[in-house]
Amino acid sequence: MNLITLDVMNTTALAALLLMLGLVLQRKVPLLHQLCVPAPVIGGFGFALVAWAARSWGDVEFQFDTALQTPLMIAFFATVGLGGSLGLLKKGGKVLGIYLVACWLLALLQNGLGISIASLLGEHPLLGLMAGAVSLEGGFGAAAAFGPEAEALGVTGATTAALASATFGMVAGGLLGAPIARLLITRHKVDIHAEQVHELQELQASERPVSVTITGVLLLKIVAVVLCTMVAGLWLSGNLRSQLDIILPSYVGAMFIAIVLRNLNDKLTLVSLPDNAINVISDFCLGIFLTMAMMSLQLWQLADLGWSLLIILVVQTLAIILLAVFVMFRLMGANYDAAVLCAGFVGHGLGATPNAVANMGAVCDRYKVFSHKAFIVAPLCGAVLIDIVAIPAITWCLNVFG
Repeated sequence: MNLITLDVMNTTALAALLLMLGLVLQRKVPLLHQLCVPAPVIGGFGFALVAWAARSWGDVEFQFDTALQTPLMIAFFATVGLGGSLGLLKKGGKVLGIYLVACWLLALLQNGLGISIASLLGEHPLLGLMAGAVSLEGGFGAAAAFGPEAEALGVTGATTAALASATFGMVAGGLLGAPIARLLITRHKVDIHAEQVHELQELQASERPVSVTITGVLLLKIVAVVLCTMVAGLWLSGNLRSQLDIILPSYVGAMFIAIVLRNLNDKLTLVSLPDNAINVISDFCLGIFLTMAMMSLQLWQLADLGWSLLIILVVQTLAIILLAVFVMFRLMGANYDAAVLCAGFVGHGLGATPNAVANMGAVCDRYKVFSHKAFIVAPLCGAVLIDIVAIPAITWCLNVFG
């Protein structure tokens, strides 16, 4: 086997080039745009396929130094935490509350199903966890983050399985969401009329992102805040592991420290945290770290997991379809808004928030009626609020089954 070794600088440069390639292909290829495939996945997964072919037919293997992947990952989750305002829960009212609790319960269901089916198939329970809320509700970011934690606990190929599951979920969520909404509207003869929910529209207006002109000094200030939350998160995770033998991944610790800081800052206004500046840092960190994770996938490891993983993912898909059709539609009011919300629920329950938005947009375009309720509730829950319960639940499973 001929080994091609890339040091940390070359690895990072390749990741940046693949990310740029992914952005170009995302704009140029209609199917990739329609399915909301993230640019890091396009570039990184594409290279992983090339690396697999080179290993299989060219006797060539790539070895990367991904030393920067973990710091970038922790920084990304810190920026997620900085967007986690618990005040939204009080302002959002009943509609937001019901939808969010349903999303939290879905995360628990996905974990339970994944772990149970993996155990029945004779696989490690954590493999099922990787094909549960980690990769489905969690998406590529959580899959790339929790995969190495499961591998450290002895689950070979966990990262590859998690990212493959996230890819499956993204495609399935993008393809199934809008047809399910159309099925509900047709089956229940729904009146094509959207409710005007004034308290939610007021919430949307009050929570519009704070935008300012981005300067070098502003970015330095935000980076300093993010770095401080990373240090505090590492300290918290290290002490919990050493003192109480509790596994709390460092990025989870950083995210919760950032959530605490965000909500203290909402009350006391300690520092200005403009959303557009945070988003710049978030997009950069996620783009490079996720591209690194995808391009270093060892896809040949899926050969031993293929059927077990596929069975788990098919059951997960059927479960969310049944939940959307028979539970969520009724819970959300059994009307047009409820059908649109079900499209979003399937989108981010299997894929990610962009899938949810694309699904809901497709339904609204089809019926020429815009659902304000759906476009306020689903993104608010899908972007950050789900993680308040989903990530602790995943962490608990790692401690119990690891």
